[in-house]
Amino acid sequence: MAIAKKIEGFMEKASWIRKMFEEGMALKRQHGADNVFDFSLGNPNLDPPAEFFDALQKVVDEKAPGAHAYMSNAGYPETRAAVAEFVSGEQGVDLTAENVIMTCGAGGGLNVVFKTLLDPDDEVLVPSPFFVEYRFYVDNHGGVCKLVDTREDFSLDLAAIEQAISEKTKIVLINSPNNPTGAVYGAQEIAQLGELLKQKSSELGKTIYLMSDEPYRKIVYDGLTLPSILAVYDHSLVVTSYSKDLSLPGERLGFIVVNPAIESLDTTMNGLVFSNRTLGFVNAPALMQRVTTRLQGASINATIYQHKRDLLCGMLGDLGYEFVKPAGAFYLFPKSPVDDVEFVRELQGERILVVPGSGFGRANHFRIAYCVADETIERSRDGFARVAERHFQRP
Repeated sequence: MAIAKKIEGFMEKASWIRKMFEEGMALKRQHGADNVFDFSLGNPNLDPPAEFFDALQKVVDEKAPGAHAYMSNAGYPETRAAVAEFVSGEQGVDLTAENVIMTCGAGGGLNVVFKTLLDPDDEVLVPSPFFVEYRFYVDNHGGVCKLVDTREDFSLDLAAIEQAISEKTKIVLINSPNNPTGAVYGAQEIAQLGELLKQKSSELGKTIYLMSDEPYRKIVYDGLTLPSILAVYDHSLVVTSYSKDLSLPGERLGFIVVNPAIESLDTTMNGLVFSNRTLGFVNAPALMQRVTTRLQGASINATIYQHKRDLLCGMLGDLGYEFVKPAGAFYLFPKSPVDDVEFVRELQGERILVVPGSGFGRANHFRIAYCVADETIERSRDGFARVAERHFQRP
C-alpha cells in the first residue's frame, strides 16, 4: 500500500464531489460541454468586480521594493488594519489590526485555528449538513468532528447542540450562509447559541469556543443581514475568505478575526501566528493582501445569484421537487425521493451533475450548486422533468 490507510479511507469518504467532477469531464468529452449540466462544484461563475482589476493593476504597477519578500506571519499591518476597520462595522465590535491574521483562504484559516486550540481527542461540534472538508480539517489536528443534526428547515437545533456538549467539547463550528443548504442562521438563534455556550462553559468549568465560517457572508438574499457572533459571545472567532464575495477562489486569501474579549487574547493570537507559520502557510499571499487592502466592502453583485436561485427554485418547484428555499450562498439542497446516490445516478443519466446529500451528512437529499450560467439552469429542465415524472405524483 503506497499511501496511509487512513488517507485512503478519507479519500473514499470525500470522493463524491471529485467523482462527479471527473465523470462530468468524461460526459463533456462525449456529448460536448454545452450538453452537460454541471451543478457539482461551488466554483463562482461571476468575474471579480471591476474595482478588483483596477486595484490589481495599481499594485502591480507600484513595483515597491520588498513587495514580494517575507512579512510578519500575521500579514501586512496595513491590510490587517483595513480588515479590522471594515469588520468592526460589520460585526459591531471594536477591532484592531492585532485581532486579525491574514490566511491562505478560509480553509487555511480553519486549519490554523484547529492547530492552535485543539488537544488530542477534543471535540468540534458541527451542525449537519456540513461542508465535507470540516471532518478532515479537524482530524488534521487530532480532534474529533462530532455532528449534530439541524432541524428539517436546516435551522440550528439548540436542544440537540446542548445534549451533544460534553467535557470533551472545545469548539462549536457554524457555517452561515451554509454549504450545502444555503441556510442563514438568524439573530435570535445566534443569540440563544451564545447564551447556551456561556451556560455550558460555566457548568463545565472550561471555555467552549464558538467559530463561524463565513465565506458566503455577503451572498444573502431578500434583504437579509447576518448577525454577529462576536457581539453575542466573548470566546468567538470568525474565519472567512475572499473566494466567494470577490470571486477569487484560486487566489487563496482569507483571514481570522479573534474577539478582543476572548480568553487569553495575547496567547491565543501568538498561537495562531505560530500555527500559521509552522503549518507551512508561512503567510498569506503578498500580492492579494495589497490588493484587498484597497477593496474592503467590495463584492460581486449578489442579486445575480438571487436571480439564479429564483430561476432554479421556480423550475424545480413546478416539477414537484421538495426543498427549503435557500436564503444565501449559491446552493440548493432538495429532498431525494429515493436513495440519494441512486437518484443522483438517474440525474447523471440525463447529463445533470449534482452531489449526493449523504456526502454532506444528510442522506436522501442532493446538492445543486447554481453558480452557473442561466442557460445551464434553463436547459436542464427537460432532464429534471423526466426524472421527476418517474418519482413524483403530480396533482
